[in-house]
Amino acid sequence: MKRAYKLENLGCANCAAKMEKDISNLSGVNSARINYMTSKLILDAEDEKFTEVLDESQKIANKYEPDLIIKK
Repeated sequence: MKRAYKLENLGCANCAAKMEKDISNLSGVNSARINYMTSKLILDAEDEKFTEVLDESQKIANKYEPDLIIKK
């Protein structure tokens, strides 16, 4: 399943790159792309793991940007 999410409070391009790398390495993720200019996350993950992947993605994002919110 592929979905796009708005990233609120994304303030650092370097942090976005680190988040993208870490999210891409999660189990069940086919691909993850973060566009810093549009503040969007494009997430492609296995259907049965999608909710778990999204929750882990939020934790990863908050590790780099504590105020970031993935808008569902």
